[in-house]
Amino acid sequence: MAEQSIPVAGTEGGGSVEGGTSTEGGVPAGGGISRRALLGTAGATGLVLGAAGGAVGYASAPAGATPLTSVGSTEVMFHVKHQPGITEGLQARGHLVAFDLAAGAGRKEAAALLRRWSQTARRLMAGEASGSDDTDVARDAGPSSLTLTFGFGHSFFARTGLEKQRPVALDPLPDFSSDQLDKARSNGDLWVQIGANDALVAFHALRAVQKDAGSAAKVRWQMNGFNRTPGATAHPMTARNLMGQLDGTRNPKPNEPDFDQRVFVPESGTPAWMANGSYAVVRRIRMLLDDWEKLSLGAQEAVIGRRKANGAALSGGTETTPMDLEKTDAKGDLVVPINAHARITRPDQNGGAAILRRPFSYHDGIDADGVPDAGLLFVCWQADPLRGFVPLQRKLDRGDALSPYIRHEASGLFAVPGGAAEGEYVGQALLEG
Repeated sequence: MAEQSIPVAGTEGGGSVEGGTSTEGGVPAGGGISRRALLGTAGATGLVLGAAGGAVGYASAPAGATPLTSVGSTEVMFHVKHQPGITEGLQARGHLVAFDLAAGAGRKEAAALLRRWSQTARRLMAGEASGSDDTDVARDAGPSSLTLTFGFGHSFFARTGLEKQRPVALDPLPDFSSDQLDKARSNGDLWVQIGANDALVAFHALRAVQKDAGSAAKVRWQMNGFNRTPGATAHPMTARNLMGQLDGTRNPKPNEPDFDQRVFVPESGTPAWMANGSYAVVRRIRMLLDDWEKLSLGAQEAVIGRRKANGAALSGGTETTPMDLEKTDAKGDLVVPINAHARITRPDQNGGAAILRRPFSYHDGIDADGVPDAGLLFVCWQADPLRGFVPLQRKLDRGDALSPYIRHEASGLFAVPGGAAEGEYVGQALLEG
């Protein structure tokens, strides 16, 4: 959405491969496939193709079985520097879930829960069963680029007696004019992001996470989303949102020299437990599709500032051609309107503010008024939301042409610590520090 990555449903924020990393379903574009990609070999532990398998967990594929396709075989590692689910490519299916700690649960119970969640995430991301009570929903599938990402909300720290460890960057977001927020579907003590390129694999992980919560935490809200399936287009390209716009054209990319500075908390940052972590702003943004679809193609392109067909700026060129903000037409009018979404969200128009957008679309049927309840599960990542999301959204509040066609209905801000090392669990430095 943003010219760099924006906080509303638009067309900016990503390169030709979504999410900021040149991957196809979790595999580097120029690299080899997952070490578990070829089933039926000695290294294929944890995946199943048919009914064969042990009484508990999954078994290797039987001899002669047809290997999984690339979509099923790709694997994302759990024990990494930054938690998975941030820089990987967009996944076809996603679940966003917030939990509140149960009455009487505190730091001890939270630590045990994060330990369970981390162990489950490691197994599931490797294509293994979640445990002895696995539901078998994903028995026939491989890892399918599954990722699980865990974060802490503002309220978590008071519930666990860790107020002194709460980051300043986690202070509540300011109010915005486009907000019509449902408090019941906003915030939360804990947040889990699940993504995969197979719907059953994603649902399997969702059920495992919910079961692991046990008596320690209960679901506060859940949102389900989707993206285009990898391989559905002739070549990798920027994803489209439900408005039909290419969405993610100018996302910061990992090969840019300031990428880590924009997205991740430095190892020397404060608090120390957030080293290599990031902050996620999560918003449920309703797209008023009936109103949007009444606009002519030209009017839609003027709202965004880019061509709908190929994402090129109205000033000319291709999707990646820099936008000429000063170009005028024969009448002397700006070719890219002054209130165009893509113009307003450019980092050079916002003091360099930038975010890494990694959203899902959603469609929850028809509401009581007979209009589609559909839009964007907006997720953006930054080293500090006060220097990323907040200035961009404030700028949009002052006159974005897209604002009449969207509505922010839920919101959350979560501190997502760095990845867990081998033998550790996510958030261990906070909960045992």
